[in-house]
Amino acid sequence: QVPGVEIMDGQASIRGGSGYSYGAGSRVLALIDGILVLSADAGNIKWQFLPMENIGSVEIIKGASSVLYGSSALNGIINFRTADAKKDAQNKFALQTGIYDHPQQTNWIWWNNPRTFHNFSLAHLKKYGNTDVALSGAFQLDNSYRRLNDEVLMRLNARIKHFSKNNPEMNYGFAVNAGYTQKTDFILWEDADYGALKQNPETASEMNGSFFTFEPFWALHKEKFKHDVRFQFQYTNNDFLEKTQNNSKAVSNYLEYQFIWKILNNLDLISGFSTTWSSINSQFYDNHTGINAAGFMQMEYNVFEKLKLNGGIRYEYNAYDNISDKLVPVFRAGVNFKASPYTFLRASFGQGYRYPSIAEKFASTTLGSIRIFPNLEIKPETGWSSELGIKQMFRIKSLKGQADISFFYSENSDMIEYVLGIFIDPETGQPDFGFQATNIENSRVYGFEPQISLMQELDKSTLLINIGYTYIYPEELNSLSSNTYLKYRSKHSFKATTSFTYGKLRLGLNAFYRSKLLRIDDVFLNPATREQILPGFYDYWQNNNTGYLIFDANFALVFNQKYELSFSAKNFTNVEYMGRPGDIRPQRNFSLQFSGTF
Repeated sequence: QVPGVEIMDGQASIRGGSGYSYGAGSRVLALIDGILVLSADAGNIKWQFLPMENIGSVEIIKGASSVLYGSSALNGIINFRTADAKKDAQNKFALQTGIYDHPQQTNWIWWNNPRTFHNFSLAHLKKYGNTDVALSGAFQLDNSYRRLNDEVLMRLNARIKHFSKNNPEMNYGFAVNAGYTQKTDFILWEDADYGALKQNPETASEMNGSFFTFEPFWALHKEKFKHDVRFQFQYTNNDFLEKTQNNSKAVSNYLEYQFIWKILNNLDLISGFSTTWSSINSQFYDNHTGINAAGFMQMEYNVFEKLKLNGGIRYEYNAYDNISDKLVPVFRAGVNFKASPYTFLRASFGQGYRYPSIAEKFASTTLGSIRIFPNLEIKPETGWSSELGIKQMFRIKSLKGQADISFFYSENSDMIEYVLGIFIDPETGQPDFGFQATNIENSRVYGFEPQISLMQELDKSTLLINIGYTYIYPEELNSLSSNTYLKYRSKHSFKATTSFTYGKLRLGLNAFYRSKLLRIDDVFLNPATREQILPGFYDYWQNNNTGYLIFDANFALVFNQKYELSFSAKNFTNVEYMGRPGDIRPQRNFSLQFSGTF
């Protein structure tokens, strides 16, 4: 629950910078222990295969972070850090079962038997001598509330880290991440009256997907120098049972070396290089190869105890099928000032750069009556973002807290969005209807973001409150017309989480608000095309694009500080809301979970 950060349908959005773009490559970079988790073909994040059962912390950097992290860090990064092993073994498990309630509109109900979901996860962490071992796995079964949208998911993860006996400053090891899924993605509904939760059978296609990474690493951390070497082999395979023309296999090899030199007590240098080789064998994209190579350097200077400056530069090279893009430099600079023991000021500026993914450039297929067209002329998108912020920490008797407010402004050029419209079919040379990844001329997003966190601890109780609000103004800047809102963005979003613990009992209440979408693709509103794509959508949109407020609640009972039984009610007011056109989000659902450590 982080203000300004939202993940929906495999898309990550930071401060409205990404929106929803029908599976386009991500402008937010996800890492696991500093290693990329982007797929080689579509450039998207494989959220379902992240080892969530063994995550120790999550680091989020908002704004352009391409200097250290590369192409897809245009709007920010999310770094998932796995939990560290301890001397005593720690075994964790969680078993959950849940059920979907009826939607508000009972005429949407298509099932005779209850729609349920089930999850099981297990993790083991322990130090064996000088070796840290972390093993985890999960199984998920979702009998979806939407017809032709079920999923079965399995994943296994392992991380082995060994500390040298002869040189305690050196460690090395490897991580393995493997996953398998059987699913049918939901694309278009049948109609708004009776089939909003039924997928149009013409667009439904069952897919078996597998994902595998092997990541050896080596590190030497001395007092003045740090060396980190990381490698990742990644394999993805998507097999469609009926629409075999959409099958694809992708292999990528990623190598990164990072060197940190403490030049002076108050001056650090971070430098290194990274490179990725990709090979895609696909009937969906055709066969392609890709290369990404980059060198980077960043300086961090503590001018004096209260003032810290940093700045960096990265040069990046990209090529598909041995056709090279130009060498691109990106810059970043920031300043942090400790104005008082509890007051912190910050400012930053960063450039971003994102090369189009294989899917955005070459994808060509048919989903029912909808085509996806390639765009061989698509260009990389570039941008920059800036931020001014202040954080104030405070304490009033037993109440501790911190307040933060930031103001941000960003601009992108040649921003890549999937557009639904009329395009020339490269096979027939005739105009046809469908999706194509397209460069819009320029865009900008600006706004502000206040947040407050409170914690009060008494003898037997603890109260935690986190509240955040984000306002954005997202504009598409087109020199041929007046300013237009970017698609699939909302101006206002609000998150609040509360947790109250008393003895063995814990109560929680979360709220999320999102204002109406400012703009969607014109074809969904055009009388000539709207009924062809989503029957009944136009009238539904006129009546329901008003924003939404949803609440989640949970209650937990803790036994012996080790085992916990919890009950959750998500969207307990049963609000009806939509993520994108034709995509009704989950109605009220209940779940019971038993978890523990041993």
